[in-house]
Amino acid sequence: MKRRTYLAATGTAFAGLAGCLGNSDDSGSSGDSESTSSTGGKSAKTTSQTQLSGTLNVATYSALVDAPSTSPGAWLKKEFEKKYPKATLKWQTPDSEVNYYIQRKAQHVDIDADVYVGLNVDQLITIDQKLGGTKLFTPVTDSLSNYGHVKKSLNFDPKGRAVPYDTGYVSLVYDETKVDNPGSFDALTKPKFKGTLLTENAQQAATGRAFLLWTIHEMGEKKYLDYWSRLSNNDTQILGSWDAAYTAYSNGERPIVVSYSTDQVYAHREGQNMKKHQIGFLNGQGYANPEGMAKFADTDSPKLADAFLDFMLSKKAQSKIAQLNVAFPSTDWADLGKEFDKYAKEPDEPITYSYDQLKGNLEGWVDEWARQIASK
Repeated sequence: MKRRTYLAATGTAFAGLAGCLGNSDDSGSSGDSESTSSTGGKSAKTTSQTQLSGTLNVATYSALVDAPSTSPGAWLKKEFEKKYPKATLKWQTPDSEVNYYIQRKAQHVDIDADVYVGLNVDQLITIDQKLGGTKLFTPVTDSLSNYGHVKKSLNFDPKGRAVPYDTGYVSLVYDETKVDNPGSFDALTKPKFKGTLLTENAQQAATGRAFLLWTIHEMGEKKYLDYWSRLSNNDTQILGSWDAAYTAYSNGERPIVVSYSTDQVYAHREGQNMKKHQIGFLNGQGYANPEGMAKFADTDSPKLADAFLDFMLSKKAQSKIAQLNVAFPSTDWADLGKEFDKYAKEPDEPITYSYDQLKGNLEGWVDEWARQIASK
């Protein structure tokens, strides 16, 4: 899962925030599967694969393309251009990520990208609140032959613009040489776990926001602040970003951190002591944070954009994205390999809030938390 902080549309944390779906193989976009020639020779590319041409500008967050040894960006570019030999994929990684395009659209400035990869439900709500009837993205699900393989539980856009391509589960990561698995939300407030937990600011970090929403889901709107008061009284430490919190955890400052349930995959690759990278699912749950991709409404290459989105959902791409981005696939047909099967942990009960549940509530929840808890 991408390891980065979350910024709201204003560029400062939450300021002002408030069809044809038939199954197919891993061929790519609708109608562009490889077919076997009548002579029985090796497969030949179909007309759409050989005719689709031009430059496709794909915007995303930087870690997807430049994280050392783990980012899938280079592989995706190579494989997409191999599949569509007349097309060229170019990545764009603006510092403010999707906020850059929100601001350009609000200012009626042309957008020079065709696809965005890395949306979450919070950002989608921000887009709709900031831009209203001005469309940044366009519905796309009816154009994708591989969309039928997307797990329904991960869909987070009721308007069909953002299509999930992976998901992470926010959980606890703990050092079992120093502390037991808490196992429940209530346990984290007990004397046994006093001064053990590191979490992130819900105004700034995706993991911190997910953990906050998880507590609201469990405690309810009327009691979540009371629960956070109990956490605070038990000396829970809130840091600004995932990087800061995980670095503190890695340095042994505290034995529990809010992070992702794929942590052991990283630890195994780095030869770390697995006892210091145990996964804790509170109440048997993990908070799902699906990432989505979308087609810009003003793209000059709509068919090529559709082809890329469908390629991202193909069996081959889903398998590789999960392994390199260290996240769970959004589809039901990825082959994850032995390492992922062994070390990536899924909760018994994934939970999340939908677009409709968050719209109109998210800003108030986070603001109240910031005033009463984070400001202390």
